[in-house]
Amino acid sequence: MPEMHFHIRWPDGESERCYSPSLVIKEHFEPGQSYELADFLGRSRLALTIASDRVRARYGHPCSLALGQLARIEARAARYRAGPAAAVQVERFEE
Repeated sequence: MPEMHFHIRWPDGESERCYSPSLVIKEHFEPGQSYELADFLGRSRLALTIASDRVRARYGHPCSLALGQLARIEARAARYRAGPAAAVQVERFEE
């Protein structure tokens, strides 16, 4: 199963390298595109859950790395919910 990383930039300007056990991320994000925070979270939940489910189908257990990455994204996003319209930029993919 091909894994990948995707690089994002949070509303405060800080970059983060994120993990996915599947290339499914490419179906939900476009490099260089910014996503409103709620949209970014929804896309992240969907893509990383699909990725984890693919691991489950192949190996019999969900991908703890994908679910952990999702938990980190959700925890970080909570910082920006109360502020003005926040957006997350997907900077690039790394395979």
